[in-house]
Amino acid sequence: MVQSPNSTGTQVTEFLMICFPGMQDTQHWLSVILAPLLVLALGANFVLLFTIHQETSLHEPMYYLLAILSMIDVILCLTVIPKVLLIFWFNMKPISFVGCFLQMFIMNTFLPMESSTFLVMAYDRYVAICHPLRYPSIITEQFVINAAIFIVLRNLLATLPTPVLAARLNYCTSNVVENCICANISVAKLSCGDIHLNKLYQFVSVWCLLGSDLVLILLSYCFILRVVMSQQSGGAVTKALSTCGSHLILILFFYTLLLVFIFTNKAGKKIPSEVPILLNVLHHLIPPALNPIVYGVRTQEIKQGIIKLLKH
Repeated sequence: MVQSPNSTGTQVTEFLMICFPGMQDTQHWLSVILAPLLVLALGANFVLLFTIHQETSLHEPMYYLLAILSMIDVILCLTVIPKVLLIFWFNMKPISFVGCFLQMFIMNTFLPMESSTFLVMAYDRYVAICHPLRYPSIITEQFVINAAIFIVLRNLLATLPTPVLAARLNYCTSNVVENCICANISVAKLSCGDIHLNKLYQFVSVWCLLGSDLVLILLSYCFILRVVMSQQSGGAVTKALSTCGSHLILILFFYTLLLVFIFTNKAGKKIPSEVPILLNVLHHLIPPALNPIVYGVRTQEIKQGIIKLLKH
């Protein structure tokens, strides 16, 4: 901290991340779980990205969307988990003022980006199953480019005010963040100012972005299910369900974990503070670890591409 020229107090220049307030002596044991999951998540996503890049048979819009999802997952992992492990292993709790709000910006932007990617992938499956004859003309490389622009601009513009509002607050007292990451409210509540606008904007933006994505995804799968159930061919039904199964599993896991985190966070003192903190950390690690594995196992073309690369 440094002395503020306009006040008798102090001005925060860095924050201290203490992670789990009630587990200071034992929290380092969590690294036994987090470190292997980080290696798995990064390794699986890089293998998937390399496979899609190398295999010309995977140069199709559906796999390009999967590559976008993998890149988002890698960025989320590298933004959060390495800092958490440094705290556990080397007690490196300080994080600069700029570094903290940069981490906040990336987290608040890329989590909705992942949700938007799931939405675009759901639309891809909807067109493939409900309008198969029109699929090649609708889902093109230009569609993927437009989708990527939509994913970036929509979430960037909607979430940018969150870290900006938090950074503009006056931090003149405590700089101890009772969290493993620079979550918006965990940091904002340390300020000397009113944070009602911060809370309101985060609530509205999260539910508008993620809520609308989830509703549209579920709606697309309702249409898919209706079309699949109306088909007479049992083989066609099985193939369609298999194609969408992995996608739907990952979507449900992503939103279930997120909803559990939100509700446990809102429960306040009824639930130990360590629970929402742990869920927040895991939400930046478990989906990135599962996404490439589930797609790799359940998508025959990707599985064959990975086996081919390993043989070479």
